[in-house]
Amino acid sequence: MEISTVLPKDPVILVSFINTQLRDNYATLDEFCKVFQVEKDEIVETLKDFSYEYKPEYNRFI
Repeated sequence: MEISTVLPKDPVILVSFINTQLRDNYATLDEFCKVFQVEKDEIVETLKDFSYEYKPEYNRFI
């Protein structure tokens, strides 16, 4: 599944990148997705395939 040409392809690096961006720059996953012009559902589903789940209360994938 193609998420973006800007985002890392490796799922472990991708989740690390997204979590770092969420921690440092974005209050929500929706904000992150808007800036990076990616579909939230696409990111959530891609990372779910690797057992990562988005937790809004922590604003991160766990």
